Amino acid sequence: MATTRRELAVRAAVEQRLLGPDQPVVGLLDVAGIRSAAAGLRAAFEEVIAPGTPVLHAFAVKAAALVPVLRLLADEGLGCEVASPGELALARAAGVTPDRIVLDSPAKTVAELREALDLGIAVNADNPQELERLDALVGHRAAPPSPVGLRVNPQVGGGRIDAMSTATATSKFGVALQDPGARAWVVRAFVERPWLTRLHAHVGSQGCPLELMAAGIRAAYELAEEINEAVGRQQIDALDIGGGLPVNFTSDEVTPGYREYAQLLRAAVPGLFDGRYKLVTEFGRSLLAKSGLVLARVEYAKSAGGRPIAVTHAGAQLATRTVFAPEAWPLRVLAYDAEGRPKAETGDGPVPQDIAGPCCFAGDLIARDRPLPELAAGDLVALLDTGAYYFSNHFAYNSLPRPGIYGFDATSADGEVRFATVREPQTMAEIVAESGARHALSLSRLR
Repeated sequence: MATTRRELAVRAAVEQRLLGPDQPVVGLLDVAGIRSAAAGLRAAFEEVIAPGTPVLHAFAVKAAALVPVLRLLADEGLGCEVASPGELALARAAGVTPDRIVLDSPAKTVAELREALDLGIAVNADNPQELERLDALVGHRAAPPSPVGLRVNPQVGGGRIDAMSTATATSKFGVALQDPGARAWVVRAFVERPWLTRLHAHVGSQGCPLELMAAGIRAAYELAEEINEAVGRQQIDALDIGGGLPVNFTSDEVTPGYREYAQLLRAAVPGLFDGRYKLVTEFGRSLLAKSGLVLARVEYAKSAGGRPIAVTHAGAQLATRTVFAPEAWPLRVLAYDAEGRPKAETGDGPVPQDIAGPCCFAGDLIARDRPLPELAAGDLVALLDTGAYYFSNHFAYNSLPRPGIYGFDATSADGEVRFATVREPQTMAEIVAESGARHALSLSRLR
């Protein structure tokens, strides 16, 4: 997010009362930043692929399961990668057409598979048992109305965050390609199924070096070449290379970039871009992270053991990964005064302090011993780079409400900031309803 747009948005959010004593935490999304990221992705791959080659950039819905965001990305030429019936419903609500949706999941039900085939949505099967289910579903059709592929795990290794590495020796995703007999089984599976026309591989995301990701894609490409040679024709006509471009959480710099990644892939897997294969990507975090921030009010400023503590309304319910795995998911924090202006340091400089959330457990800390201008009650903190996952992975601990999320445009020449509602703040009535209020007496009546 451009620094100037961010500062304008924070001040405007206070002035327009999106944030205040009654709404002490909000999420903000920079629309210009999202559009720029989408344009950069398209341009990077257009630069390396043969002209006229079909390319579908399918946004990973799990990164921001918000209908207005999906619609904005669709307007920018992107489709959707979905991993559940809920995500599929969100993509369809956003107006994304079935031919621009890809279904990935390690646990698809028969009903999910049938729906995808009926709608014409591309499906990537995860394992031999799922392929057998597809055999039964496809058997009564002259040809499947949607592309069907198989996910393989190239087993090229993991990055620095185990939970984000999906191409390890024991990953739960896909067919483990280097296991004994697996490669021969995959080739045979394609020989026996002329309707199986895609390969899918995804190495991981945050913490995975680009070279590791390229190695996994090269392994999938080489397997596609082997399969096509075995069947004597180009049966595999599309390669789904996943997404997972890491995000730099240490500064405003966007690195690595899509162009750097596309150029690396062209050098490592030149045949991928020669026009023989349609291409599908599934980027998520890298498209949204830099364009979002969480803005939260400091409710109290206190100290314990000589350590200043700012108690805010943004904690584990929003920044779940940061709270439970702070070394893997650190966030930058900026300090603002109650009017939304950058908070100035005192003469003694920044003060090491904890930024705490509202959840009732001791570890609910966004930052520990973080040097910042000393915060006081009524001040604001901004959690940066939170446009992906932090708005769609809400943790309902303590029945804390989901905050309102607003997109903003801060690009006008006169400095005016316009906001649009992405998701309204969750109400107490909605929390009570979700918690079974209609069935309040159901247990008491059991005998």
